[in-house]
Amino acid sequence: MLFTDLSSERVIKALSKVGFRVIRQGKHIGMSNGKCHLTIPNNNRVNPYTLRSIIRSAELTDEEFKELL
Repeated sequence: MLFTDLSSERVIKALSKVGFRVIRQGKHIGMSNGKCHLTIPNNNRVNPYTLRSIIRSAELTDEEFKELL
């Protein structure tokens, strides 16, 4: 399942629920949970393929991520 029209804000809020914290902000937002580091583009709309990569890097399934939204 590909997600469309998700802003970086919604992605950050969802990942925060599983322990990720913002560690830097700029053109890209860096998040970490202590063992895994993620880079999220700071856009109104995150590309669905980029988002899928972020979800996989966070070691989540599509369904787990969907529940966090």
